[in-house]
Parts: sequence; C-alpha cells; structure tokens
Amino acid sequence: MTDQAVDTSGPAKAAGTEGPSGTVPPQFFGRDRELKELRADIERAGLDTLAGRKAARARVLLIAGRPGSGRTALAGELTRRLLSTGDHPDGLFRARLTDPGGAPVPTERTARELLDQLGVTGPPGADGDELSEMVREALTERRALLLLDDAVDAEQVDPLLPDNPDCLVVATSEGPLTGIPGVRPCTIGGLDAGSAVRLLARIIGQVRITVDPRTAETLAEECAGLPAALVMVGGWLAAHPMASVADVTKQLRELPDDTEQSTGARPLARAFRLVHDSLPSTAARILRLLALAPAGLADAHTASALAGCSVSAAQTTLDDFVALGLLRTNGADQPQYEVPGCLAPLLRALLADRDRPTEIQLARARMLERTVRLLQSCRAVTDPEGSPARGKLAGLPRSLRFPNPDAAAEWLRIRRPALLASARLAVEDGELDTLARRLVAALVRALAVHQGTEAAAPELYGLHGLVLAVAERRGLPRERAAALLNLADLDARTGRTQEALTRYRAALDAGRAAKDPYATGRAMESVGGAYAELGDFQRASDWYGRALAQRLTQGERADEARLYGRLGAVHTYAGRYGEALRNWRAAAAGYRRLGDVPAQARALSEAARVQEYAGRPQESLHTCQEAVEWARRAGDVRLQAALELRLADTLDRLGDSAAARLHRGLADRLLGEEGAAYEIRSAVSEN
Repeated sequence: MTDQAVDTSGPAKAAGTEGPSGTVPPQFFGRDRELKELRADIERAGLDTLAGRKAARARVLLIAGRPGSGRTALAGELTRRLLSTGDHPDGLFRARLTDPGGAPVPTERTARELLDQLGVTGPPGADGDELSEMVREALTERRALLLLDDAVDAEQVDPLLPDNPDCLVVATSEGPLTGIPGVRPCTIGGLDAGSAVRLLARIIGQVRITVDPRTAETLAEECAGLPAALVMVGGWLAAHPMASVADVTKQLRELPDDTEQSTGARPLARAFRLVHDSLPSTAARILRLLALAPAGLADAHTASALAGCSVSAAQTTLDDFVALGLLRTNGADQPQYEVPGCLAPLLRALLADRDRPTEIQLARARMLERTVRLLQSCRAVTDPEGSPARGKLAGLPRSLRFPNPDAAAEWLRIRRPALLASARLAVEDGELDTLARRLVAALVRALAVHQGTEAAAPELYGLHGLVLAVAERRGLPRERAAALLNLADLDARTGRTQEALTRYRAALDAGRAAKDPYATGRAMESVGGAYAELGDFQRASDWYGRALAQRLTQGERADEARLYGRLGAVHTYAGRYGEALRNWRAAAAGYRRLGDVPAQARALSEAARVQEYAGRPQESLHTCQEAVEWARRAGDVRLQAALELRLADTLDRLGDSAAARLHRGLADRLLGEEGAAYEIRSAVSEN
C-alpha cells in the first residue's frame, strides 16, 4: 500500500466499519491510492469507445477483497465522493447481494429493493427477469450511482446493469466477476502499518500508542491490517483501560489458529475470538445468539427474546457490542443493530460449537413468539378505543405496546426487512410451523392495516406463498385453499389471468378436500371471473351457475344476489339478452329483500341497459325510471345523476328531445349540488 491519508479532525471510519444506511458516516480512513485508481478507472476508455461506439451500458467498478478488508466502506466512500461532484444528481441506490447466512440473494428480492428506492412499485408475483428489466428501465433516463455490495458472481450483477452509460455501478465481491466485459477489479488487502496504527490511536487514544509505537505496529501486523480486526481489538483495549498494547498483542499471538479457516481469514477470526472470550458469559451468549437475527438485523426486543433477558438489559448489551466493533447501529430513536457480514459466519460457527441445538431452537421460538406479539400490538393500536383489540393491547407489558399508530407504523417500516426475513427463515426451518403460520398471519394483518393492501401487495404475495409452502408440507387443505385464493386474486389483479385460473382451480380442489363450503364457493365464483376476463363467457356462466347453486342451498342471500348480477353481466357480454335480463331482475329482487337499496337501483339500471341492447326502448325507459326512483330513495346522488343521463339518452332515441334536455339538466344540477356539498364537508373538516 502507498500513501493513505487520515483525516484527524473527527471520528475515524475504518473500511468495513460503516453504519447502516441512513446514518451520518464518520470520516473515512486511508485508501487514497485505491480511491485515485478507481476514479481514474471511470475515465478509462472501454472497448466500445476504442471501437468508436458509444457505450451501451453503465461502467462497472469492482472492489475485491476478503471479508473484513473494508471493501464495503471503500465503495461507500467512493460513491460519497462521486455524489459530491454533482456528476450523478439522481443519487445513490444500493443493495446487498448476499444474505448473512452466505446464500446469494435472489434477483427478484434485489430488484424489488432497488425499485422501492427508485419509487417504483413492482407488480406482485413478478419474477426476477421482469423486475430487473423494470430496474433498468427506471434508470434509463437517470444519472445515478448503483452500489451492489457483496456479489457472489456476475450472474447477480449483470441483470441489474443499467442500459445507460450516464449511470455508474460500483460492486464489491471477494473475487473477480468473470463474465462482465471491461471490469478490472481494484483488489484491496489490509491497511498499511501507518494507517493501521493511526486507526488504533483514534479508538484508544494517542497516549497508549506513543508509549510503545513498535508494539502498535506489531499489533497491526497481527491483525493483518484488516480494519474489522483492528476495530475489534481497539474496542477491546478501550474497554480495558489498564491493559497495554503489548498485552493484547501477546493474547492474540497465544490464541490458536482455526485450521479450517484460510490463512488470510485467521487474523479476523483471532480478533473476534479475543473479544468474544473476554465477554461475561451472559453477554457472550447474547452475541452468539445474534447469529439467529433475521437478515442480520436486531433490536433490543430481538436480543431480549433470544437471550430471555429484559429489554433494557439487552439494549445496554447491544450498545456495548457497538463500542467493541461487534455490531453497527443506525443510532435512530428506535435503534436497529446490524451484524457485520464478515462476522456472521464466525458467529454461526461459534453458536454451533458452544450451544446445544435444543437451546438454539428454544431461542428461535422465543424470538418468533416475541415478533408475533409485537406485530399483533402494531395492528391493534390502530383499532378504536374500547375495541376488544385495544382491550387486549392494554393487558400487554409496556415494552410491547406502541404509544400511537404513527409509532407502530414507523417500527414496521424500520423492521420490515427483518420481519420479512424472519417469516422466510421460520418457514424454511420447518420445525416451528405453528409459530411460522402465526407470524405470517400477524405480519399480513399489520402490513395491510398500516400500508393498505394495494401498497403492500408485493410483500403480501410472498407471504401468501410462505403460507402455501407450510400448508402443503403439513397437509393442511383449508390453509392451502386460502393461500391459493389469495395468490390467485393478486395474479388476477396484475393481469396474469391464466395463472390465476390455474390457482383458482387448485384452490377449488383444496376446498373440496377440506370440505370447506366457503372456499369451494369462492373458488367457483373466481374461476367464473377468470373465464369472463379471458372472454370465455360460456364457461364463465357455467361456473357462476355452479357457485350460485351452492349459495342457494346454503341460503346466503347476499352472495346469491351478487352472483345473479355476475350471471347477468356475462350473458350481456355474450349477447344472450333474455338470460341477462332474467338474472339482473333476480339480482334486483335479491337486493330488495336484503334492503340494499343502492344495489337494487344499480341492478335495475343494468336491466334497463340490457333492454336497450335488446331493442326494447319503451321497456328500458320504464325500468330506468324505476331505477332512478330507487337511487333517489337511497340518497345516492351520483348514481341518480348517471341514471338521469341514461334516461335522457333513451328519450333521445325515442324522439323526445325536450324531455331528454330536462333530465340532462337535472343530472347537471345533482352533480353540482353534490360538488358543493363536498366542498362544504371539506371546509368543515379542515376547520
């Protein structure tokens, strides 16, 4: 390494020690040569430029290095400096491509994360190809930076590369990304001795370094200059003010190497073991159990549930871990803590070695149970005072209650990635399916109430898929039918009608297996709706008829009336006006018996439309007048106005233009009065 300057005017940030997004990063430490090389690489002529062509895609800068070497922090510092130049006014978008467990993140999840940052909603159920195309399209007209952290291979990065040379992609990985043309990795190792010593001095104070500068350099060598190892050792020294640099250097040397680790990974592993083994037994156990934190993200409740301790004790312990360089935090009012990616595999290995499987599973169960209760509290706080849900909420411990809906919504927003990861991990575990089902159900309800079903549809689609996986694994036909119906509804809403039809048919089979009349009736009606959407009106009417027959045997009058209306609609589309008219009149009669006057008026208006299509204008006029009267009784001004306009059109066709003008004038007055009433209501509500 060559010159690596250190800014000593504020808190230092060693490569690999930056906090989660959303925090103000400390000042960066060293890596000047690498930053200059990366900046120069941006201007380097690519193959397209040398061939006289304009670059078709964004340039990719790759930073390669071992875990703990600071590749993520270097990428963050590079993007920060590039943003400060104004060359990328549309900002920075970032995603992590490897889970804490070491598995590659599917393209679908990465693309959704980027689309969220871009302010674009990806359709629920869309695959990775469709979503990555949406990412590329969203970046077509932008001058932005894209940071793809911890890539496993080129197949993860390539689908996300913008087809726009005005964008720049910064990627990090452990090795080269073979398969992406024109990428020259900037390979980094440890910090040079001078920068490493200055980093230690920033953490423990210059005096302890000045006493024995040679030993400080030796300590840096023991840590191989890895920033993550230096920060942990520095944190240990800061927590032990009576210990000298020589003491910790001696302890590091005496620790045995883990022969299963590669040579380059051993300094980080030794530093981690030094800090872990110096912790009190309770704190060390909490640290190991954080390997179970979903997505590597934890808060005080997560740690409290895992360890079975109080929330306040867990909070204090997590803050101590931050000081030791074992965790990062966002420093928010509701702090969230992140296990650094370089430490996650070390934590998992130590957990497996030191803790019994039954204790690990019990800790996981406690964490899931706590998450379920928090989600229930998150939803219940939105219910009105005096409701049963608020009564149950009042009986919960104070630490599990939210003061108001806004606080609950903010908690849900902050914890959403961890909550979704928790649901996925619980289902994958396979041994806690009852808790997994409760967790998914609670998360679905919380997302729906705080975000709305439309906004939360992509997350809900994935959650219903998890329910389906558990139901199929456990042989639960009722739950399988419900999950299939929910997934099919979302498919139908996003235009994937054929996929929805397949799922509706599967839901019908599951409903029959469960002997669930609601599921079977709902599935038959939905199959009819799918066929109607596909334009197969004969099959649509057949399936609506089957659903209606079931409802008639069960005396479900509201469903009967709705299905008569659906039959009337498909017969109308098919040109079978006699059948359509009979069904619309049956629907109107059903709504009359139910006392649903607006629905009765609408059914009569559809009957009038069918009579008009059938060439019976006088009958249509009479039915439309009847519908207008019912709409007036219902107080539905908009419906009454729409029917007045339809009545005017019918009168025009009958040659009575004077009467038609009267009805159009009445419709205009009705709409004008409703608009004025709306303005008055708005003014009153504002005041």
